Amino acid sequence: MGISAYLAEHITAFIDATGYISVYALMVLESMVFPIPSEAVMPFAGFLVVTGKFTLAGVIIASTLGSITGSLLSYWMGAVGGEPFFRRFGKYFLLDMHELEATQRFFHKRGPAAVLISRFIPVVRHLISIPAGVGRMPLVPFCIYTVIGAGLWNTILAVAGIKLKQNWDELMHYSHTIDIGVLVALVALVGLYIYKHRAKLRTWGR
Repeated sequence: MGISAYLAEHITAFIDATGYISVYALMVLESMVFPIPSEAVMPFAGFLVVTGKFTLAGVIIASTLGSITGSLLSYWMGAVGGEPFFRRFGKYFLLDMHELEATQRFFHKRGPAAVLISRFIPVVRHLISIPAGVGRMPLVPFCIYTVIGAGLWNTILAVAGIKLKQNWDELMHYSHTIDIGVLVALVALVGLYIYKHRAKLRTWGR
């Protein structure tokens, strides 16, 4: 079994065994500062739509509820603790303050619409709720923009997973090429993670 098939099988099996609650919980974490990409969750939930274990509506509802829950938690931390909270405790979440500062600039430039737009931008989507909370963005528009943006993005990924599963056998004819791409991507992600957090990792290693 190749790398891509192995990952697909085990991630799908985990989501299958834990049900909609895992989709919800993983998307709560994805919408906070934890490094869990929605791209590693939603397509495999889409796989289970094809097998009949999930429905597309159920996947969209569970994931979007998770997204708004995680976003509200980050919003609350930003509103109550402000930037000093994250400067003091962000290291425990492996939060990159440079990324947070870039996200804050994006929020100030785009205004409330940034909450919607950011759902389609890697990294920014994890952090955008913090400057929204720090800036005390009105809660109702925040929730509306978050639900619309997260709902659309989650739907796109779930439908992509459905299409991927429906064409899985054909794609596996090119599994060797796909595995090389997956391996390169994994190595690059690990290297980038270590590079970005090297100072924190050195501190913890002492």
